[in-house]
Amino acid sequence: MRVGNRVRLRMQQALNLPSALILGVVLLLASMVYNMALAQESNAVPSESQPQAITLAAEDSWPPFANQFGQGISHRLIQAAFKQSHIEVNSLVVPYSRALMMAEKGAVDGVFNVTREISTEQRFIFGKTPLLVATASFYQKKQKPILADNKWALPKGAVIGVIKSYEYGDEFPKLVKQQQLNIVTVANQQQLINLLLIGRIDAALMFDLVAKENLKKMGVDDDVIPVFANHSSDIFLAFSKKNPQAQTLATQLDAGLSQLKATGQYEKLLLVAD
Repeated sequence: MRVGNRVRLRMQQALNLPSALILGVVLLLASMVYNMALAQESNAVPSESQPQAITLAAEDSWPPFANQFGQGISHRLIQAAFKQSHIEVNSLVVPYSRALMMAEKGAVDGVFNVTREISTEQRFIFGKTPLLVATASFYQKKQKPILADNKWALPKGAVIGVIKSYEYGDEFPKLVKQQQLNIVTVANQQQLINLLLIGRIDAALMFDLVAKENLKKMGVDDDVIPVFANHSSDIFLAFSKKNPQAQTLATQLDAGLSQLKATGQYEKLLLVAD
């Protein structure tokens, strides 16, 4: 009787052995599939500390730095700098005032070509390294008598044309108040130059390389000339305060620009025309 029991027990064990093996294999496969799924999900979703792509608002009428086609010096510099950190840059080309608003509200991660001054530091996050430095001057019709020798000598009540939402340095609000200037605001460079040509304004305040580009394009570069300087601006990519990664992005941009300068690429990108 005991012998029979032992035989039956061994038979049961022999029958149960394949089931145990099958179960083990199934559990092992399930574990491998689960781990592969986790790895794929991790690769598909960018880490919060390391963004893989960003969206920036780029102004549409500031050539040679940024134009309506999404091209220009600033585009090249920003894309090349972020490429060092393997970050893809997507640009939305819009008017400058809208670009500022979009970045301020957090609709985009940042905005092109912002002068770092008191007013903008209150609205955006900046890195330490500017994209570039741009000078701005007062422009007049060549045939018209020069208004003054410098901006502080502008006659009181002079009519000055500017672009909506542009920054013209920390001194400009003081200049407007002190000289009681009448400011006429327009949307783009072409409108500003046309107002100057037809005598609706006494002078136009324009960034020099931008003025040169637009005056040549309009065929009036012999009719409008710079008469005296306004200021020199450090031009930045400004980041939205609504973005928790803003400071990280600013640091990565600084590092990218430094690397471009160290390798000599920066000067080439600054000078090459589209």
